[in-house]
Amino acid sequence: MLEMEQFKQDLTEVRASIEELGQSLDIERLKEQLMEYQEDMASTGFWDDMERAQKINQRAHGVEERLNHYKSLGDRADDIEAMMELADEADDSDMAAEIRQEFAAIKADLEQMKLTTLLKDEFDQNDCILALHAGAGGTEAQDWTQMLYRMYTRFAERMGFTVKELDLLDGDEAGIKSVTFEVSGDYAYGFLKSERGVHRLVRISPFDANARRHTSFASLDVAPIIEDTGAMEIRTEDLRIDTYRASGKGGQHVNRTDSAVRMTHLPTGIVVQCQNERSQIQNRETCMMMLRAKLAELHEKERQEQMSDVKGEQKKIEWGSQIRSYVFQPYTLVKDLRTGFEVGDIGAVMDGDLEGFVMSYLAWLNNGDKEQ
Repeated sequence: MLEMEQFKQDLTEVRASIEELGQSLDIERLKEQLMEYQEDMASTGFWDDMERAQKINQRAHGVEERLNHYKSLGDRADDIEAMMELADEADDSDMAAEIRQEFAAIKADLEQMKLTTLLKDEFDQNDCILALHAGAGGTEAQDWTQMLYRMYTRFAERMGFTVKELDLLDGDEAGIKSVTFEVSGDYAYGFLKSERGVHRLVRISPFDANARRHTSFASLDVAPIIEDTGAMEIRTEDLRIDTYRASGKGGQHVNRTDSAVRMTHLPTGIVVQCQNERSQIQNRETCMMMLRAKLAELHEKERQEQMSDVKGEQKKIEWGSQIRSYVFQPYTLVKDLRTGFEVGDIGAVMDGDLEGFVMSYLAWLNNGDKEQ
């Protein structure tokens, strides 16, 4: 077969890429980490703290999936080699198309897994808290915020993450003014940190009787959830805690008691609030979790600003700046203004197909590192 020499070269390159990927993933360290998780899970009293146990179990599952995924790449390379040998012995040219398909599939899988090795910042593996806020524009902006909330919940479902709503303020006529929600899963923060910033919508407003085109904005904050290990000290005297009666959905208990909590961190001015838990105590605990996340986000912002001063504009991350445009009319296009990545199928994007944007952002960050 004329293609056999090319196939052999391709296989050599694939095996080299797998070996390089294994070094980037630090496979031996991942195996040690999995054993540590498994020993912890087998210890007496592990399930006494259900919340911690679930997080450890989730992380162990994530590490195990990475190891299995990596092993499957080697197995697939072996299968391709066996197919090549069979095709060569039988002089079967019909198998060439199948071998080409297998090479294309494994190369695409390798590229995607390589990008996940870029998730190596301090908090990338953590769960995260997202907060969406409608910009100026009244009902149109509030409807856009609700559309984004749906988009991110759908993306979380695609990634196997879980979503928990923490606080929601309904819009005046439609949509929502703001929503805060927790996303849990392996590397949730690492995948979602790329979404931080202002999202711009251009469309003919369904709320405009004259069918004029409107531009709306909504901002998204993304903060990693930090376990309370005592390393981040939050002093009681630095907090102002207000309680109030929850509004909106939630039933009689939520609406008839002062269970909602608003917490202000006086040194930084950070404000968090929660009304979705059943008791004031639970809402306080959730607020503390949110506050730790916000303080971690502030620390990360300062670190990124220092990096941008040292490394220049290419690597600079603009916190709170416009990052993406979504155009519904007169044409359909979603474009990331940092990476240049764009998609014409806006329906798929609004249904949570964000993988291309996330991966291009990670590659963009990595290229910035390499060029500095």
